[in-house]
Amino acid sequence: MARKGRASLGIGMIGTKFMGRAHSVGWAGAGKFFDLALRLDRACVAGRDAAETHEFARRWEWQRSTADWRSLIASAEVDLVDICTPNHCHAEMAIAALAAGKCVACEKPLAGTLSDARRMAKAAKAGARRGLKTFVWFNYRRCPAVALAHLWAKSGRLGKIRHVRATYLQDWGGPSTPLLWRFQADQAGSGAHGDLNAHIVDMARFITGCEVTEVTGAIAETFVKRRTVVSSTGGAISGSKARKSKRGAAATGASTVDDCVLFLARMEQGIVASFEATRLATGNKNRNTIEINGDRGSIKFDFERMNELEWWDDSLPQEQRGWSRVMCTEAVHPYAHAYWPSAHLIGYEHTFVSQCADMARALSGASPEVPLCDFEDALRTQAVLDAALRSARLKRAVEVPLE
Repeated sequence: MARKGRASLGIGMIGTKFMGRAHSVGWAGAGKFFDLALRLDRACVAGRDAAETHEFARRWEWQRSTADWRSLIASAEVDLVDICTPNHCHAEMAIAALAAGKCVACEKPLAGTLSDARRMAKAAKAGARRGLKTFVWFNYRRCPAVALAHLWAKSGRLGKIRHVRATYLQDWGGPSTPLLWRFQADQAGSGAHGDLNAHIVDMARFITGCEVTEVTGAIAETFVKRRTVVSSTGGAISGSKARKSKRGAAATGASTVDDCVLFLARMEQGIVASFEATRLATGNKNRNTIEINGDRGSIKFDFERMNELEWWDDSLPQEQRGWSRVMCTEAVHPYAHAYWPSAHLIGYEHTFVSQCADMARALSGASPEVPLCDFEDALRTQAVLDAALRSARLKRAVEVPLE
């Protein structure tokens, strides 16, 4: 947290690629759009390549850069360590940061494996006794429409929830996509599953307030078995800017993660659910969707139309019932009040701005607009992901421990 006598929070960020840019936008914008008790100082950024990291710091206005993430964690100017590295790095970095007395914000999924996630949650619990807070970047909670769905479900507006069906569909992971870290199990843990199903499992838990108790069946498939080896990913999520390997253009390596995972689940209070994630659904660019059906009403959300929430009100007279579209851009909607006039849409980057603002609120003793995810919370999503992969492997139902 902020040091005594200072109304500021020193941010140290590890990682300079796709998520590093997104988080930089968030930290830069939070104090401009929201009235915060803390000033957010972008104190230091760490990356593997010193020259590239220096250029990143200059462009995104971080005060200094380093190629040594351990020195960032040790810095007296850093109060919170923001981790946006490949999944296999999360545990070591987060546990070291907590041991050094720093709060931690970690990208999702919490870790590449359930065992690493458990170690991180244990460290976070010990850190909490010293006043340290942890956060996980499930940024879609900060879409005004998703936050509104959470508030409506919590208030009982949907009634008794019966169904959740969620999908996260992308199409960038075809055969031409090279062997990025996201396709290597030793770095990612899993493929589309950990990357995308993590978001929709969290979103289902967040909106309904209920935990997944059992994965009743699952399918995992790797469609593209081998991919081109590259020497650098280029920073783009699809590897479109990647540099070819010195081993030659024809060099390939095995893809060791899933390309898609589909699973059925049971949740608390008798809810049944389905989840599907893939990077090979041609024509779907970033189609993160969820539909929730209750006995009083239903909601639909599609991130490709992120400013909208579809709503069915079953309490209306029968002749008036139908799907309506709520434009979540009014000052009465979560987060929308901080941005633009009515119907002036916000975008992906604003979810990070809003999360940075909520983390700053939490660290100053105030309440976020809607609940943030901490390591303990994210561990429960990780347990669902692990159960789904085990169910696919064993071809049977697997209980999810409510840790």
